[in-house]
Amino acid sequence: MTDKVLSLLGLARAASLCSFGHDAAKKSLREKKARLCLVCSDASPRLAEEFEYLASEANAPLFKLQATSLDIKQATQYKAAVVTVNDKGFANKMIALLS
Repeated sequence: MTDKVLSLLGLARAASLCSFGHDAAKKSLREKKARLCLVCSDASPRLAEEFEYLASEANAPLFKLQATSLDIKQATQYKAAVVTVNDKGFANKMIALLS
């Protein structure tokens, strides 16, 4: 299941529909552009807690992936512990796969 999510994340990145890393993801959530927030398994507890709060404020679902930031890098060419998906279609498909 994680492989399918990572594949979709790669496609979303190719279409420039994601925000990678702390600052970009935070900006996306604050501007309410994010439709989904993904936190990697190797993210620090502090980072995960911060994004849980930001995602709840932005009414964006947050999922903690079993994938690491290196798995994200292999799928998208960006190494990041947190990613937001800014497209409704991609986000809905990923939510369906993760639920």
